[in-house]
Amino acid sequence: MSRRPPDRPLGGWSLLALGLNGVIGVGIFFTPGLVAGLVPGRPGAWVYPLTAAVLGPVAAVYATLGRRFDSDGGPYVWARAAFGAPAAFAVGWIAYVSAVLSTAAVVAGLGHALGAQMALDERLVSLAAGGALMALTVLGLRPSARIWSALTVAKLLPLLLLVAAFAWRAPQPPPLVQTPAAAGWGRAILLAVFALQGFEIVPVPRGHARGGARTVPLATFGALALPALLYAAIQAACVGAVPDLAALDAPLAAAAAALGGARLGRIVELGTDASAIGIAFGMAAMTPRYLAALSSDETLGPTLGPWLRAETRGQVPARALAVTALAIGLLVAGRGLAGLFVLSGLAVLIQYAASALSLARLAWSRAHGLRRRDAAWAPLSAAAVLLMLRAAQPGELAILAGVLVVGLALWTIGRRLA
Repeated sequence: MSRRPPDRPLGGWSLLALGLNGVIGVGIFFTPGLVAGLVPGRPGAWVYPLTAAVLGPVAAVYATLGRRFDSDGGPYVWARAAFGAPAAFAVGWIAYVSAVLSTAAVVAGLGHALGAQMALDERLVSLAAGGALMALTVLGLRPSARIWSALTVAKLLPLLLLVAAFAWRAPQPPPLVQTPAAAGWGRAILLAVFALQGFEIVPVPRGHARGGARTVPLATFGALALPALLYAAIQAACVGAVPDLAALDAPLAAAAAALGGARLGRIVELGTDASAIGIAFGMAAMTPRYLAALSSDETLGPTLGPWLRAETRGQVPARALAVTALAIGLLVAGRGLAGLFVLSGLAVLIQYAASALSLARLAWSRAHGLRRRDAAWAPLSAAAVLLMLRAAQPGELAILAGVLVVGLALWTIGRRLA
């Protein structure tokens, strides 16, 4: 009797939409003002293409490994093949934490936007909205893919309208400003990492993707390059339309109102909501899969592991989803928006470095069909990560060290339950 092939509901468009939805989120609706405070004027538009160029080798690492491994989990699966279970758990834990921090950041951003519009406490709105979106993912993987694809289209339209209004009106360029210091560029690029991260989510559901050896690399690079170009145009539009960009809490809505009137401003405000909802939903659907992949018998033992990774008939790891929802709720209740942005960016940088090391090890040993020349992306990726980590502050790195200690404790508990 032949074995039934696995159900693979995710095609090329679903993967690209997942990546675009993961990148184009709440960050771009706030970062133009933050970037303008660090790199004022027209040069600020170059922050996003520069960040994408720096992240290019990282995308190549994810595309190369995502092409060769036919299972869910991304960085954890790669590290397990390269270094074994203990190191893989540390890598998988960081990948999971970075995803949790990113999800908490976008949920907090959603609460910030909706709370201001409804005159309600933004943290309560964040908790309610985040809980509702995570509950919606229980419908199953296939319905979730349809939802995040529709939300991706809905969030892109207002952004494209803003860029079109800028191109149509072609306002006078702002006056030239003094060239910002190198530290300003470095911190701006670190902020832009948050706005451009999310492409790394594409290989996570690899085991449920059709034609993944071809579609995963295309979706990974597309999810990085297309938003970078769009963000550069948006930054230019905001700089050209709003003189005091760095002082605004809602820079895109203000720029849209200046370029196209109150109606366009309202459309962009609605786009902010759709974008935050879209990325929060996409990450709510994917983040528990990091934890489910992490929960193998050899890492968390035969008791805790199967309990966490068990899936519903709709291919949803429900218990991992519940644990993730609790962690996100605690973060949203306890940290501010800006702090979550930076911590999320730093955690994902560590995940990038770990994936680069996995590629180097696997390519050098020619495992899983990799060639030694594939390892060339690893040092370039590691150098990019080190360059961006230089902008981090000691307190932020100390928090991430504490996260690793929590992961070690979880590992210990899992092994004792074995």
